[in-house]
Amino acid sequence: MSNSSYITEFVLVPFADTRELQLLHFWLFMGIYLTALLGNGLVITTIACDQHLHTPMYFFLLNLSLLDLGCISTIVPKSMANSLWDTRAISYTGCAAQVFFFFFLITAEFSLLSVMSYDRYVAICKPLHYGTLLGSRACVHMAAAAWATGFLYALLHTANTFSLPLCKGNAVDQFFCEVPQILKLSCSDAYIREAGLIVVSACLFFVCFVFIVVSYVQIFRAVLRIPSEQGRHKAFSTCLPHLAVVSLFIGTGTFASCKPPSISSPALDLMVSVLYSVVPSVVNPLIYSMRNQELKDALWKLMTGCFF
Repeated sequence: MSNSSYITEFVLVPFADTRELQLLHFWLFMGIYLTALLGNGLVITTIACDQHLHTPMYFFLLNLSLLDLGCISTIVPKSMANSLWDTRAISYTGCAAQVFFFFFLITAEFSLLSVMSYDRYVAICKPLHYGTLLGSRACVHMAAAAWATGFLYALLHTANTFSLPLCKGNAVDQFFCEVPQILKLSCSDAYIREAGLIVVSACLFFVCFVFIVVSYVQIFRAVLRIPSEQGRHKAFSTCLPHLAVVSLFIGTGTFASCKPPSISSPALDLMVSVLYSVVPSVVNPLIYSMRNQELKDALWKLMTGCFF
């Protein structure tokens, strides 16, 4: 192939070659996907239905669950379908859409996690100004800014990636359309543009990371000054779930991006990609549900109201 205009579809890497293992992969991903749908769906429904949870922290958590649902729905259903129907193909348009939505949702989620760290900082370090700094309009604007950041970044990334001429075949060494794997198919020095965009992106993500770290340094300093043990426990209980989600998100993404080439292998690359693209969407609602008593009480109230 001399040009990407001749490519009508890409070929993805299967998780297994035998039919039995393909079906096992299908049922495993089906369980993971249903768990993510159930967990995030319950969080969204509980927050939407319970008036006591209509606060900035839970408003941002609702947005986080929406992003998690979208992120896992971008990747897992197509992989399940490929395993079920014993195919590896994804259309050129489908691949571009997958890249766009994945970058859109992942970037918006990281931006939202930065906003949520600011919410916890104001709640603990400046509680008297909480209502002023995080009013309903301010919360909507910050959430919209996170979504808009993801949209613009994904649009730029997708347009730049798929404007490159691809002449090294159409085999993507991943179970979904991952940009680094697509760039390997390029036969032009234009990939330098994409590398430059990745560097700029890394700088932006680093700024968000530093913002989160500085916020939590201030939070922990304030919490340790709280005289009562009960007060410290309450403050920590609202911060630790968010901190755990941030750590999971950054840890999996960093490991996927920075793992040494010496330990790289197709099987390891597949497992790492699942780790950063699928696992956070499943684990996030569990972290918040297990560590947040208000959310657990509201969820129990919702479930008992539905069944009794």
